[in-house]
Amino acid sequence: MGEIGAPDVVIMDWARKNEHIVFTHDLDFGTALALTKAEKSSVIQGRTQNVTVTHLSRMVISSLETYKDILLKGALLVLDEDKKRIRILPL
Repeated sequence: MGEIGAPDVVIMDWARKNEHIVFTHDLDFGTALALTKAEKSSVIQGRTQNVTVTHLSRMVISSLETYKDILLKGALLVLDEDKKRIRILPL
């Protein structure tokens, strides 16, 4: 899988090669998608102060079900407490 402290570009490259979605609380991934004009891998950003598994799982699981087809093609999904925003890649 890779090192825990790997640079964002290494994480994105691995996710793209292995067809995975990156889940992060880090805002840098959205910027990286925009700057590189990447078409994959999808990124889900959790923008919440409550990062417990119980809280995030509700947000993420429902979003995966709702946006599955778009995420498989390549997208940035931002999850806030009150709303969800999705943008198709490239940004």
